[in-house]
Amino acid sequence: MHRFVLVAKQTAASLSCKGPGVCRSGREDMASRCAASLAAGRQPPCPRLPRPAREGTVRWSSAAKASAVKISEKASREKILTLESMNPQVKAVEYAVRGPIVLKAGEIEKELRKGIKKPFTEVIKANIGDAHAMGQRPITFLRQVVALCTYPNLLDSPSFPEDAKKRARRILQGCGGNSLGSYSASQGINCIREDVASYIERRDGGVPADPDNIYLTTGASDGIATILKILVSGGGKSRTGVMIPIPQYPLYSAAISELDAIQVNYYLDEENCWGLDVNELRRSLNEAKAYCNPKVLCIINPGNPTGQVQNRKCIEDVIHFAWEEKLFLLADEVYQDNVYSEGCQFHSFKKILYEMGPEYYNNVELASFHSTSKGYMGECGYRGGYMEVINLHPEIKGQLVKLLSVRLCPPVSGQAAMDIVVNPPIPGEESYSQFIKEKESVLNNLAKKAKLTEDMFNKVPGIHCNPLQGAMYAFPRIFIPSKAIEEAKAHKMAPDMFYCMKLLEETGICVVPGSGFGQREGSYHFRMTILPPVEKLKILLEKVKDFHIKFLEKYA
Repeated sequence: MHRFVLVAKQTAASLSCKGPGVCRSGREDMASRCAASLAAGRQPPCPRLPRPAREGTVRWSSAAKASAVKISEKASREKILTLESMNPQVKAVEYAVRGPIVLKAGEIEKELRKGIKKPFTEVIKANIGDAHAMGQRPITFLRQVVALCTYPNLLDSPSFPEDAKKRARRILQGCGGNSLGSYSASQGINCIREDVASYIERRDGGVPADPDNIYLTTGASDGIATILKILVSGGGKSRTGVMIPIPQYPLYSAAISELDAIQVNYYLDEENCWGLDVNELRRSLNEAKAYCNPKVLCIINPGNPTGQVQNRKCIEDVIHFAWEEKLFLLADEVYQDNVYSEGCQFHSFKKILYEMGPEYYNNVELASFHSTSKGYMGECGYRGGYMEVINLHPEIKGQLVKLLSVRLCPPVSGQAAMDIVVNPPIPGEESYSQFIKEKESVLNNLAKKAKLTEDMFNKVPGIHCNPLQGAMYAFPRIFIPSKAIEEAKAHKMAPDMFYCMKLLEETGICVVPGSGFGQREGSYHFRMTILPPVEKLKILLEKVKDFHIKFLEKYA
């Protein structure tokens, strides 16, 4: 009230006086009485004020403006949350896939929309594996089932096939109130967990899977972060160490930073198609024991960003190493459908573990992850996923469910999408032929683009790209001249960040520097998705080639 009164007095003053001792006749008394009535809380006998020049605006006197500024200054105070007072673990988190270069790409897009001229007409965001954003069409059957679950009235429509309706009814029966809008159990809808278990058994040639070991998640990332959260403990040299591949997917380093755990790097062998060598694992582990307690080993297969597919012997060696050193295994297998190279085959860690015999299968603790976001589906936005966790201590199982219950449940629409990934149409069903045609079209296209990308990069002087055996990225090694490295230092940038920023500014192509994933000292890379349509991918690769040649000439 006091602030309103103050404004009223200022308004009255502005109406009645031009300055000290100089008042407008006939208005002073009315202005004073108006202010006095407001101060006393009564309805004032104020005259109708002149209508402002524009509706919604008020003309303020200079005195009123000065007073408002003083009020504002008195009201301001130090913020409670600042960079100095915030959680230091959150501040330490970095996520290169959506880092500075992506923010710069967003700024350039805004400039293009404003009509600001660039050497290109669009920004091509090749920084992230977002299939549908790159033009991939959704799988019809998956969208039909989710649509039916979302709007059950469509179950009466003749436009939808019976096999889609059958799955939608089953999912809805597992939902509270037969509605996708209800919460589910924290572990996920029971019938969907049963379907996941059946899928794993089919995939692994009959290796048993228990629905009680299945946890539906918000994408694979949620499951990985949750398992890491429950694994990290101790302090000082007893603090949990987490072994991750270098190059790695930045989710791992980000989660480790957030949890204040210790990142333990092991390097993939670039000269051997990004292979995993157990001797390198042993070196990394033994060195880490001097400053932490390594107890988690993370594997990404097929690899991200490196695209390698591990063979059976490699997986056996890793499992034996984990068993021998008493390490908890995390197997990130979200690209299990994305295998392209001849002679390569996806083997799940669960299957190989089982086939190695009871001494391993009954003892090695393993969490494996899958998602709706990759594969042939590309349904990133649904945030559907699952994890299977085996050989977990019964008491820890209860703790895991408790931790999951804090976030109530994963998105139920994402759970429904995950169900179609693990329970697709089968031969003899109405939708099978269309489903298999769409699935094979996506995967065949990706295989073609993987080979195209590898071949075109390897024709460019100063770029070397290993075979893209799987996943959906290229991670070529680039030569950066010493002159460019010096200029990058002058700009306080990593050399490959400098390179990628120049690439973006001159071509509109957004890729992620290898330093965001980790790489051996003195080597430089970038990660680029192969998801754009073939013709656009060809243009993109040609632009990268032209840019790289000019870059070498400029900094030679």
